Amino acid sequence: MIQTMDVEGGDVEGGDVDGGDADGGEPLSLHQRILSDISERILSGAWAPGHRIPFEHELTAEYKCSRMTVNKALSQLAKAGLIERRRRSGSFVRRPQSQAAVLEIHDIRIEVEALGLPYRYERVARHKRRSSAEDRSLLELDSNGPVLALECRHFAGRRPFAHEQRLINLAAVAEAADEEFFAVAPGPWLIARVPWSAAEHRIRAVAADGPIAAALDIEAGAPCLVVERRTWSAEHPVTHVRFTYAAESHTLVARFTPSQG
Repeated sequence: MIQTMDVEGGDVEGGDVDGGDADGGEPLSLHQRILSDISERILSGAWAPGHRIPFEHELTAEYKCSRMTVNKALSQLAKAGLIERRRRSGSFVRRPQSQAAVLEIHDIRIEVEALGLPYRYERVARHKRRSSAEDRSLLELDSNGPVLALECRHFAGRRPFAHEQRLINLAAVAEAADEEFFAVAPGPWLIARVPWSAAEHRIRAVAADGPIAAALDIEAGAPCLVVERRTWSAEHPVTHVRFTYAAESHTLVARFTPSQG
């Protein structure tokens, strides 16, 4: 299980800070900058699994900071599961993976923050329409009615983490028709407003087509993990959502007990 990497502020060598993060927020301390730089190289694939991280004295020279600051950053990266520290050999890249429980409805923000990376959400498209035959099949609707179709992206740091395609049954959640979903992702928005009584998960492997490859910034044909979910509230279909992840960055976990009798 990957643990959350706590990024502590206030660890600034000689009062120096970096010029700021990519979104123009607060300046980064050297400690935070080391964490961000190394995790970005790992998640972008620039440093593949097995790649040796520069030795502590090399990072100390590169960032012009104390060895204590470098050691602290590497320790947190190891705790987050991004690198493996080997005594007398150095530190090496591990394959960073998020873990999601198959039988839970979870918030992608939690998955990303468990990797010790900043989360960002982006709404790509929003369409309100009468349901098509495909919409009715996905939502298991008996009759034609209004639906809201959404396309979203979720980011871990600077990298796309998951692509989301969602249908919301507006007959069951009428207030969704007035929500733009710019500031909040539809998943947590629905959980906060609609008590679900049943859910279904389907999991499959696919090769990324052109649009998915572009959305996730991966090569066309790269393996992906698709998680499809339907939820109901009091037997009324609420939503169908399809999450697509780059296969190398995501793991699904199920825990179960023996059946009784």
